[in-house]
Amino acid sequence: MDDTLIWIAVAAIGALIGIAILIRRNRGEHPFPDILRPGKPLPEFRALDEQGNPLRSTQLVGSPSVILFVRGTWCPFCNEQVEKLTTSYKDIVDLGAKLILITPKPLQTTRRVARFFEVEFDFWLDDGLEAAEKLGLLHRTAVPAAYSKEYGNDTVWPTALVVDRSGIIRFAEVAKRASDRPDPEVLVSVLRKL
Repeated sequence: MDDTLIWIAVAAIGALIGIAILIRRNRGEHPFPDILRPGKPLPEFRALDEQGNPLRSTQLVGSPSVILFVRGTWCPFCNEQVEKLTTSYKDIVDLGAKLILITPKPLQTTRRVARFFEVEFDFWLDDGLEAAEKLGLLHRTAVPAAYSKEYGNDTVWPTALVVDRSGIIRFAEVAKRASDRPDPEVLVSVLRKL
């Protein structure tokens, strides 16, 4: 066999191995944080409301809550999730639950999405991603470069929680990949059983 053909074959195999490594790394599968397992109390964390006032997760005790950690308006999967939630928003609220979207900065752009769909979600801001880190949801260097000036480099793993009025997690889904989102009807179904 010609030396040139051998080098081409070696280069092709190397390229295939490199592509396989990139695909595996970019699949971004995320392990489930034990701290969020159903049956455990919702861990205490802090955030800000839309006016910049401090909030604590302990304030949710007393009514059931659907809590969604969303990445931001740059994420097409988050936008789709918010759009789908608009069809279930009334059901969630009619069941006495709060619907809270927790997002990294900037809050204004996320709020515009809700206004566009004409729903009144509660927005909590996890500006420093401290809550995301505490809960095992921090996704480092996951913001596309085109959006990093506005959003920074790090974001959250998309996560959906249903918490009962006592503050116990009854449903938790942490995306294994950035595109994973639970069907809103699943969240409503869990609320109906509380």
